[in-house]
Amino acid sequence: MRIQASMQKFFAISAMALLLFVAPFIDKAEASSSKSAAILETASSLKGIKYSYGGTTTAGFDCSGYVSYVFKQHGISLARTTSGMYSSGSSVDKDDLREGDLVFFNTTGKGVSHVGIYIGDGNFAHASTSKGVRVDELDDPHYWGKRYIGAKRISEVHDVASAR
Repeated sequence: MRIQASMQKFFAISAMALLLFVAPFIDKAEASSSKSAAILETASSLKGIKYSYGGTTTAGFDCSGYVSYVFKQHGISLARTTSGMYSSGSSVDKDDLREGDLVFFNTTGKGVSHVGIYIGDGNFAHASTSKGVRVDELDDPHYWGKRYIGAKRISEVHDVASAR
């Protein structure tokens, strides 16, 4: 009887210790997940807004203006230009993309010139010069797939340490 009580006490203490150890990581994962979900919701809500060169408001966006606007709605400041955005954050392999990561393209033949927000399932949201804010396939063989140059993860969206 005494051994059984000791075993129960041991398991109860072990379970509580494990819970105390794991709980902080669960909160970070949930916070990161909810932050990226909120960003995706904002990004999707802007579909159809027209393209405007230099645009940074819902009256019209260019690609970096759109991305900056979406992130700013969630308290995250990004550089204003695609090259500035590309020089921030942590590089991410294409196979490791997570919702809310920034994806970059060379559309001019002169380095990074276009940015969008990865929304999952191989798709990204962006402000297109021809069709405004829309969603396209990252690996579209006719255009985007040939022009993809990399991705960056913004630490305020995802806990970069937990992504490793």
